[in-house]
Amino acid sequence: MSDSRASPLPSDKRMLARLGDGMTSLRNGFSAYVKVFRLIAAEAIARVASALPFHGADRLSSLWRVWRQWLYRVTPKGLYGRSLLIIILPMVILQCVVTIAFMDRHWQAVTRRLSSMVTSNIAAIIELYEAQPAPAAFDIVRTIARDRLELQVDILPPSSLPVTTDRPFFLTLDWALSRELRRQIGREFWIDTVGRSNLIEIRINLEENRGVIRFFVDRNRAYASNSHIFILWMVGTSFVLIAAAILFLRNQIRPIQRLAYAAEEFGKGREVADFTPRGAREVRRAAIAFLLMKRRIERQIEQRTTMLNGVSHDLRTMLTRFKLQLAVMKQSPEIEELQRDTDDMQRMLETYLAFARCDADESSETVDIASLLGQLVAEIGKDNIATHLEFSGDPQITVRPHAFKRCLLNLLVNAAHYATIINVIARHEDGKLTIIIDDNGPGIPPDLRDDVFRPFFRIDESRNQDTGGTGLGLAIAREVATSHGGNIILDQSPLGGLRAQVEIPA
Repeated sequence: MSDSRASPLPSDKRMLARLGDGMTSLRNGFSAYVKVFRLIAAEAIARVASALPFHGADRLSSLWRVWRQWLYRVTPKGLYGRSLLIIILPMVILQCVVTIAFMDRHWQAVTRRLSSMVTSNIAAIIELYEAQPAPAAFDIVRTIARDRLELQVDILPPSSLPVTTDRPFFLTLDWALSRELRRQIGREFWIDTVGRSNLIEIRINLEENRGVIRFFVDRNRAYASNSHIFILWMVGTSFVLIAAAILFLRNQIRPIQRLAYAAEEFGKGREVADFTPRGAREVRRAAIAFLLMKRRIERQIEQRTTMLNGVSHDLRTMLTRFKLQLAVMKQSPEIEELQRDTDDMQRMLETYLAFARCDADESSETVDIASLLGQLVAEIGKDNIATHLEFSGDPQITVRPHAFKRCLLNLLVNAAHYATIINVIARHEDGKLTIIIDDNGPGIPPDLRDDVFRPFFRIDESRNQDTGGTGLGLAIAREVATSHGGNIILDQSPLGGLRAQVEIPA
């Protein structure tokens, strides 16, 4: 017995809808950074466009739409991809900022200092040579430069300096070395940092037309050439951080995917074994709320099934007593009419109970849907009705067999009442089972196609005239399709009658 003080439970569909909304909100929350970035960019472009002429504003608006569409195409759609993007993108931006704002300045400072030291050594060698220009003294200067200062020195005949060649894109060394040569020596010079990659060639005109002094300097003495170490360090640390982020996010997102899968399976009427709350605190709270809701729905279904079984037993007992009393009475037209009424009452009772129960306590099983459709179409074809069946895809699908068979049978029987030709086309592809039933009957007006799914609704003036139906056939069919996570759509048939399209996820 349930507690009378408990608040009334919402319907199954409403609770499942709320759970779906909650999962959607959870997923959308992780894409908030992308949305905020788009809003900021849109606001900036709107402000710039408002200050421009009319054509400029239109051009900016068009560019913004194109950029937004491109960003939507390249942005990951899944929670896992967006989470990785939120982690990796700031990391890449930070590395770029550090490289440009810090390391580049550091390299420039070190290169300036090294170039200054090399230039000081060159200036000292020039002063020594000019103080003692004799060849014997130059040999001593050359030896000191080679052994103590690691400089190769030569004296060239007087001539004009070579023409300056194209410089490389990165001119840090050229700029720093040229600046120091102008500041410390102040004579006409020529440098080559490209020709011989390991050495720098420097030529300087001597005074009094004594010739040209040429120096060869090791590039490492004038330039901070440890960029590869920084690149390896940056790439290595980024790889380690990204690998750790991938492992962490995978463990954090797996419980969310598991919860979404459990909700989808429960919405299709299937049971998910070994589902337990895991992950972060918020994810565990969502999983616990789902389990509590699942238990409440199952308890409500169990109570309803128990009540219906009791009502069914009591009413069937009374009908059995009526039949027995009518059977022992003398046959007469009045008795026969009462027997027909009793049979109709029993048939209506079974239909009402089937609609209320909808086989909710039936377990899902894997069935051969092609074989099931073949049996139903063959049964309908016995009543002088032309039938045709087409099936494509994998015939194996997981459904509640008796409930789904009742859904298809109700649709086929409903078509057989009013048509002479029935075509059934079924396909199982892209994770969805679609069954289309076309007939050549009178059809249903478009404004009544939603009303026919209401319980006990009958179109007496067109399709249900003198049929003795209860108005529950289509209602039961849609209830079964909805309990499997699908739907039934009515439309105009190419045969001129009604088209009933059943879609359920598989």
